[in-house]
Amino acid sequence: MSTTVSNPATMLSQLVSTSSSGSSSSSSSSASAAQAAGTSSSQQLAGNFDTFLHLLTTQLQNQNPLDPLDTNQFTEQLVEFASVEQQINMNTNLQSLISMQQTSEATSALQLVGSTVTVGGNSATLSNATSTAATWSLTTTTPATATVTVTSSTGATAYSGTLSLNAGTQSFTWNGQGNNGQTWPDGTYTLSVKATGANGQAVTVSTQVQGVVSGVNLASNLRTLTVNGQNLQISQVTAISH
Repeated sequence: MSTTVSNPATMLSQLVSTSSSGSSSSSSSSASAAQAAGTSSSQQLAGNFDTFLHLLTTQLQNQNPLDPLDTNQFTEQLVEFASVEQQINMNTNLQSLISMQQTSEATSALQLVGSTVTVGGNSATLSNATSTAATWSLTTTTPATATVTVTSSTGATAYSGTLSLNAGTQSFTWNGQGNNGQTWPDGTYTLSVKATGANGQAVTVSTQVQGVVSGVNLASNLRTLTVNGQNLQISQVTAISH
């Protein structure tokens, strides 16, 4: 007596299609979310893989001896068998690559602690105790006259003045002396620049600062660095000196 068994190749195709659509929707998410989705999809595929083996074995056990399974159909089912196995292995290897990449990024970021870096930013540190002035690098593409304003962490204006800028990069150093001769305390100060060209048109000035990396945030996928009390992305680092 023969038993009707669903074609395992057809059912497997449906199962794989379901798993694939579930994993593709997470491709634009963060690495950690993608890894979690990949784990879920891999587990789902593994379950489908076991289901396929069960169906195939049952079909072979219950086929009609006088009308056995067609060779071509059996070959197609074995191809489906190999395809799912490869997909499971691919998902596993992908998760391993994501984990290795995250470990490599974390290791590289930790090596920056204690290094002096140049980053795009407008906050610099003043230390009277070590006679370290607050220094910024100013970059412009055309000559300009600039008004610079230094403010404290509380928003108070510590210094304001004008200076001439040449095309290219130059430094601006503030020694902590306010316009009234007052010496401002140690801390982090912010520089704002408004510049105009020879014809009175506004000129864009970019600012960079140097600072020592005091910490690394590995909890974020962006891998931020703490420089001069600010959390900055590693992509903002333009130069490193040990």
